[in-house]
Amino acid sequence: MDRRTVLRATVIGAGTAAFSGSLWSAAFAAPAQPGPSPYGGLRAADANGVQLPAGFTSRIVARSRQAVAGYTWHDAPDGGACFVTGAGWVYVSNSEISATGGASALRFNADGSIASAYRILANTNRNCAGGATPWGTWLSCEEADLGYVYETYPLGGTAAVRRPAMGRFTHEAAAADPDRRVIYLTEDETNGCFYRFRPTTWGNLSAGTLEVLVAGSATSGPVSWAPVPDPDGSPTRTRSQVSGAKRFNGGEGCYYADGVCWFTTKGDNRVWAYDAVNQRIDLAYDDSLVTGTAPLTGVDNITGSGSGDLFVAEDGGNMEINIITPAGVVAPFIRLSGQSGSEITGPAFSPDGTRLYFSSQRGTSGSSSGGITYEVRGPFRS
Repeated sequence: MDRRTVLRATVIGAGTAAFSGSLWSAAFAAPAQPGPSPYGGLRAADANGVQLPAGFTSRIVARSRQAVAGYTWHDAPDGGACFVTGAGWVYVSNSEISATGGASALRFNADGSIASAYRILANTNRNCAGGATPWGTWLSCEEADLGYVYETYPLGGTAAVRRPAMGRFTHEAAAADPDRRVIYLTEDETNGCFYRFRPTTWGNLSAGTLEVLVAGSATSGPVSWAPVPDPDGSPTRTRSQVSGAKRFNGGEGCYYADGVCWFTTKGDNRVWAYDAVNQRIDLAYDDSLVTGTAPLTGVDNITGSGSGDLFVAEDGGNMEINIITPAGVVAPFIRLSGQSGSEITGPAFSPDGTRLYFSSQRGTSGSSSGGITYEVRGPFRS
């Protein structure tokens, strides 16, 4: 297997690194390996059943079917993101429920207290993950055959809009690349593809071109993009329309920063890095290439921090969020106890980077009605 990494010291323009900023600025020779966390080991579980490094604390901000700020929080909380609003912020969360899914929002005051909670999308199908846009909307994606992307408004007061131009397929996550003015999309199928949507006008998702990544069978190397002839996906599914489209085993989370789109595949426990500057892909993590016991399995949702650290949630595994550092070290950062029948979803940082939100989709009950949404505070690296 080709173990070459995307994290090369390529230089473009007037001395600007291809992977600018702090994110993965140091190259390493192979996919991430287990090592000591920069935050230290995990302590015993706290009163909320959360194991954290020293200096970090947790609180529960919402539970499925229970009132939060007078609003009944949704079942099966999944993908999420944070948005600035006035002096506070909003955390949005999808509901992965068939036919009656959608998304809800928690609005926080500047001191972190909860100001309100409300619905921003209703009666859609298995809203799994999604992604934030630079113009402040949340793309809620349906993980269903011929599913849609819905553009929603985290601050409320505006009706969600279906965006069929972004393709109909088993959507999972989305990540906006403002530098190339495209939105990357993952597909949760065992033979799924990796897509990008190129809006006709940046900031307007009503029209544009859906493209699919084309490459050989190797895990690393150059790639190209080809238009999908029929984004509607019927009668021929989008993943079957372009010869040479690269297959990915169960596309999940998707996160863009500093010229790289990171995306995960749960079928083979991999974290991929798409170098958007040089148009190539490589592996950032693969549990089959780990020396010893792999700390990260059930690879699922992904986000990043200002320090360049990636935070990858597990669907199953040890019910952890693992950190992958720019130095190529992978280690547990959060572990939930007594929730083996659940999955961790929706990791997202508050705008100031001091709070991490996430959910346990089925909580301790193992049922979609038992979802729990958490906040973790502490000295995150910046």
